[in-house]
Amino acid sequence: MKILVMGDIHGQCHKIFNYLQKDTVDLIILTGDITHFGPPKLCGDILNEICAFNVPTFAIPGNCDPSGVYGEIENSSAINIHNRSIIIKNIGICGFGGSNPTPFDTPLEFEEMEIYDELKKLMKQIENQEIRILVTHAPPYNTKTDLIPSGDHVGSKSVRKIIEEFQPSLNLCGHIHEAVAIDKIENTIIFNPGEASHGFAGIIDINEDEREIKISPQLINL
Repeated sequence: MKILVMGDIHGQCHKIFNYLQKDTVDLIILTGDITHFGPPKLCGDILNEICAFNVPTFAIPGNCDPSGVYGEIENSSAINIHNRSIIIKNIGICGFGGSNPTPFDTPLEFEEMEIYDELKKLMKQIENQEIRILVTHAPPYNTKTDLIPSGDHVGSKSVRKIIEEFQPSLNLCGHIHEAVAIDKIENTIIFNPGEASHGFAGIIDINEDEREIKISPQLINL
């Protein structure tokens, strides 16, 4: 399976459409900030244009998406995985959008305890799957994927705690534009592919043979 991972579109999607016109993928996962503080309808329009390429698309909102984006994702051709889980063959996927609290009081922020409680329920729903993908807008705390230029780590401590407890195969995230990186927490691969509005994205190749499952993330330019 070849998965295209994109986050932080912020309403700028022409590079995405150009990529999908010439490259083939099996699944698209959007890790939030589909709009830049709205309007909500823009989210639905973007998702429907992406889905017009006939690739199953999963999406969560980001902290810069207003609350009306929930309904737009629901009513679009994409699948809303915010606070939900889904199983495809032997792959379990669950998602949680928004972010932990920021200094900027953005539209969609959650307290760490709520993030932890909801993610714990979701991870239990997919814990028996061979491959488990955790999709969050906020990256886990104290990794390469949440490091800002000042040298501070600003990711979610709850996302990190969930990863340490459940060890999903992958955590796909975004939010921190400067922290384009691939990292690991024990056996979990953490992947922040960067800001799609600036042409950054990622590809996840999942290959299975009789002996092992190989998961290969790579950064790409749209």
